[in-house]
Amino acid sequence: MSVKTGIFGGTFNPIHIGHLALANYLCEYEGLDEIWFLVTPQNPFKKDIRLLDDRLRFWMVEAAVRAYPRFKVSDFEFHLPRPSYMVNTLEELRKAYPDREFTLVIGADNWVAFDRWKSPEEIIRNHPILVYPRERYTVDTAALPESVRMVKTPLLEVSSTFIRESVRNGKDVRYFVHPAVYEFIKEHNLYRNE
Repeated sequence: MSVKTGIFGGTFNPIHIGHLALANYLCEYEGLDEIWFLVTPQNPFKKDIRLLDDRLRFWMVEAAVRAYPRFKVSDFEFHLPRPSYMVNTLEELRKAYPDREFTLVIGADNWVAFDRWKSPEEIIRNHPILVYPRERYTVDTAALPESVRMVKTPLLEVSSTFIRESVRNGKDVRYFVHPAVYEFIKEHNLYRNE
């Protein structure tokens, strides 16, 4: 039987408790065996946003997910042509890991814009999709394709932008990120001079 693997892609700049709580919920309540945090080199929709180095973001995710056996961090997209398009990533993942059934995990904000993704029909045809709620984004669940399911996860509206701005302004955000991520940000003096 194939391992049900959720693919949770993002720049994770930085990863925060909202990401972790959501993924934890999906593993424990929505039938996924594991979640792979797929660290994205550059989101095609966010070309104007300055990112921390790929490896620094990868290490923060690695530190945050280390203690929970159902979480994995993946640098799979680091080795694919850029920009990273999810349709290509999922196809390559399927070839590399035939023992897994990959489910795409996206927010309602991404689902609302899904028709602007590269080859959205192909993703819908080949992979289940779990859509989690986001504030200010409404999804018409009656119109969802058969392979797409809206999940009622707890709503934790924390953003990486909020974390970065807070750090830059000298705020202590230790309870908004995993303790290891907080220490990593402090130790490497990240986000201070953005």
